[in-house]
Amino acid sequence: MRALLVDRSAPAGLRLGNAPDPTPEPHQALVRVAATSFNYGEVGHLLQEADEGTVLGWDAAGVVERAAADGSGPAAGTPVVTLAPDGAWAELRAVDTDLIGTVPGGADLGAISTVPVAGASALRALHRLGPLLGRRVLITGATGGVGRYAVQLARQGGAYVVATTGDPGARGDALRALGAHEVVGTPAAVTEPVHGVLDMVGGKQLVEAYEMLAGGGTLVAVGHAAGEPEHFPHGTLYGDDGRHDRSIASFHLLGCTALAPDLTWLAGRIAAGELDPGISWRGSWQQAAEAADALLGRRLHGKAVLDLD
Repeated sequence: MRALLVDRSAPAGLRLGNAPDPTPEPHQALVRVAATSFNYGEVGHLLQEADEGTVLGWDAAGVVERAAADGSGPAAGTPVVTLAPDGAWAELRAVDTDLIGTVPGGADLGAISTVPVAGASALRALHRLGPLLGRRVLITGATGGVGRYAVQLARQGGAYVVATTGDPGARGDALRALGAHEVVGTPAAVTEPVHGVLDMVGGKQLVEAYEMLAGGGTLVAVGHAAGEPEHFPHGTLYGDDGRHDRSIASFHLLGCTALAPDLTWLAGRIAAGELDPGISWRGSWQQAAEAADALLGRRLHGKAVLDLD
């Protein structure tokens, strides 16, 4: 099969070549990939650490080529969206059936390929906050893939959404169009306490966001884009200012269970036009280096989608 292979002598460390077809386990379906979407964590970190010739990739949408031998999961011919630790950047991938969501017929598989990491992370992190109706929710790094989905889903869940972005003047209108009620530059600029935080940035912004939590509130640390440590001032965790019982929750998507229903639900919302996938770049996988460079250069505010042609 053809695949994007790790090759550090090639532009952006990727070249289109040939790799062995995957051999599915009994609980895995074989999926023919139609489109994949890049995530910063893959391109910015995994690609630098992977062995030469490796096939990486978390997100892919396509059609089931061969159903799982154990009878689980969708039948052959079903359009699907898939998540796995690797293998998305190839014509074929073997995927655990509990990480496969079904897709409505006729849906744009390129748009659907943005769902797994970005959409499912946003959905599961919001679930961790609990009921959203009537609550104030802060989303940091809101112009990224996860952040954009989180803004939309939080608004649809009935939350009052406050979003942060590095350039509120340039990006505020786009975030408000997605559902944000307020757009600010940093968590420190938030004027009232919030009941929950989804943090995509880490470092100083996570510390500032925690300071904005009301009593009983939760911060979910979803992303770590800043690449900086978190240093809390002495006394931050005392809880003696009337805002006790605040918590910080770590997050890892592949540590979640029963993701197939979530992927199916999200794919349906994309197909129905109820969620904007936020595609900032789309092209052939032969242009993978261009997409990777744009992502690494922070020139994309949203998702990069590669169609397999």
